[in-house]
Amino acid sequence: MSRGLENRNPGNIRLSRVRYLGEVRPSRDPEFRQFESLAWGYRAVFVLLDTYRRRYGLDTLRGMIARWAPPSENRTDAYIRAVAADTGLDPDERLDTRDRRTMVPVAASISRVENGVKADLAEVERGWELFVR
Repeated sequence: MSRGLENRNPGNIRLSRVRYLGEVRPSRDPEFRQFESLAWGYRAVFVLLDTYRRRYGLDTLRGMIARWAPPSENRTDAYIRAVAADTGLDPDERLDTRDRRTMVPVAASISRVENGVKADLAEVERGWELFVR
């Protein structure tokens, strides 16, 4: 099992001062967050992507993924291409982070890229429900 799925953190969100609902504190992983369930981990993915749009004006796959998976740590261009291919979205298309039809596939693809296995869409949907309530 991948580290992200073991931590119920499908986006491999690193530890920081930010706190998320459903987060296990303290994390037993020295670098990455842990969540009570995959649904809470997916909620954190949605929260973080929405924050990128609202706070930093990053409203495209290219902008979001470049911040999520910077070139200093990742093959960012390949990551962007993979998410675009999975979702059918243009990397430079403006995204509405409050649109379920757009963001559930984006989160599922991020999870696939991060963990190497297809996301459980029921868990992604549960995460969305936690995000929008």
